[in-house]
Amino acid sequence: MTILHASDLHFGKPHRPAAAEALLRLARTVRPDAIVVSGDLTQRAKVREYRAARAFLARLDPTPVVVTAGNHDVPLYRAWERLFAPYRNYRTYIAPRLDTVLDIAGAGDRPGIRFVALNSSSPRRAIVNGRLTGRQLDFAAGAFAGIPRTWKRVLVVHHNLVDTGDDDPIPPLPRAPHILRRAAEWRVDLILAGHIHRTRLAWSHDESARSPRRGVPVVVAGTASSTRGRGREAGRNSVNVLNVRRSGIEVTVYLYSERASRFQRHDSRDFPAQLYGVHDIK
Repeated sequence: MTILHASDLHFGKPHRPAAAEALLRLARTVRPDAIVVSGDLTQRAKVREYRAARAFLARLDPTPVVVTAGNHDVPLYRAWERLFAPYRNYRTYIAPRLDTVLDIAGAGDRPGIRFVALNSSSPRRAIVNGRLTGRQLDFAAGAFAGIPRTWKRVLVVHHNLVDTGDDDPIPPLPRAPHILRRAAEWRVDLILAGHIHRTRLAWSHDESARSPRRGVPVVVAGTASSTRGRGREAGRNSVNVLNVRRSGIEVTVYLYSERASRFQRHDSRDFPAQLYGVHDIK
């Protein structure tokens, strides 16, 4: 099972149309079974930005797309709208529901996958850092409970649940350790996120610990098509291609090359299934 994971498209002023077109070409080359866009489709949640984002997503058909909102997908400066109708444009142009479930059936060595996407944006409480509520976690628990044990479970949020891993820190989502514990209890095999505008491939558990279990693989995508790359990907665009097998998950990072006008393979990492497991996070 192949997943193309992109994030932080930022249709609006910082958007890079050439990188977006390269992402479409990569999708046609990779031919993924599903595409995940983990938030920040727009820069300022304006109607014209949402129309452009919707047109882009339509060009990904017929591949199933999992999408969730990011903090930039709600109004920032339009205070009345942010307080009383923050998701009006998102619901109109992208999806009517904010927390969603999508199933992709498997065959042979290709396991079935259930994607549960949770809206981690929080326009009234934490515009930048986001939140996940207890109700949302209960929604995810119920969604992951009703599938065969052989299926893979993928949790999608916008905000990062692990640190950035470099000297340009962005705090993880509030209550991240609790969310990671819950994800392990749900037997989640993979967490996909964005927000930090650089790639981060990590385990949810401390990799230096003595325990052989590493918990849940956390894969954070950089910005796919904006000028706002940060840290080691400053000014760069990146996406991830994941090969999900019963034996584990291989993640390949692609960086956009302006000279070649395409996304090129850059790095990869394996997450063996035998290292998954429930763990304690202090």
